[in-house]
Amino acid sequence: MVEEGTIAAAAEREHIAAAAVSKRIRGLEEVLGIELIFRSNKGIEPSAAGVALLGLARGVLHDLDDIFAQMREFSRGTRGFVRVVANISAITQVMPMALKSFLQTHPQVHIRLDEMTSGDILRVVAENGADIGLFSEWPERPDLEVYHFFNDELVLAVPTGHPLAGRTSVALADTLDYDYVGLHADSSITLQLSKAAAGLGRSVRLKMHVTSFDALSLMVEAGLGIGVLPRGSVLPYLKSMAIQIVPLDDAWARRDLKLCVRSYRSLSIAAKLMTDHLRSVGQDRGAIAVGDDDLTNE
Repeated sequence: MVEEGTIAAAAEREHIAAAAVSKRIRGLEEVLGIELIFRSNKGIEPSAAGVALLGLARGVLHDLDDIFAQMREFSRGTRGFVRVVANISAITQVMPMALKSFLQTHPQVHIRLDEMTSGDILRVVAENGADIGLFSEWPERPDLEVYHFFNDELVLAVPTGHPLAGRTSVALADTLDYDYVGLHADSSITLQLSKAAAGLGRSVRLKMHVTSFDALSLMVEAGLGIGVLPRGSVLPYLKSMAIQIVPLDDAWARRDLKLCVRSYRSLSIAAKLMTDHLRSVGQDRGAIAVGDDDLTNE
């Protein structure tokens, strides 16, 4: 009902009468002794208590879903189910080989991996929508346990022949006169870039937004702008695209990607094994990602 915004819309979605929905809400309010929603001619809004109850209810539903999923996997011979949410930096640089090595030793564990922005990752893990979250450069929440995952480096991608292409390194201030291709507005990289530019009293000339590193690399190759992305994510494109990377001198370009859980002690055995594995391989990213020596700016 909160998601729909009106009692009528919620009733239509659940195929029950609006009066029945309203009666059930009033009955729940009487039992709890507190108002859960504010009603108006424009619809409904949850009270503070309603928001709290919504979070608790979602947690219960997620727990029920988890019970069903794990029991279903047991019936199929898969002894565990782990939900992981990660940002694109972690997915492109670490997760493919990390998941492969984990499943080689734990073939009966089923893993669901979803890509999200860092802010959404923290929220979803806190609401029990996922067991493990991998994020970067975002304010941590006190209701989550956070661990170091791996060290990441952002670099500048430019088309071959660009005035900055021959530099051994470059400061952000020297790039702001050029057009940029950026990731979506909620990306931690986009937010970092904008914040760093604002600290210089400048702004980033974002010509367009894209949703993936490969799309960003293609736009850079086409000469539509320069872009910032993780070194490990752009390395695979260097031999097939007419782009080059230039290290960034700025301190913010060295990032600490992190792993979060609601409570390690309360994780399932499979989720604990996955958490331990990710923390282990994250400490030695070179063992599971493309090494810098494999690809160059040639």
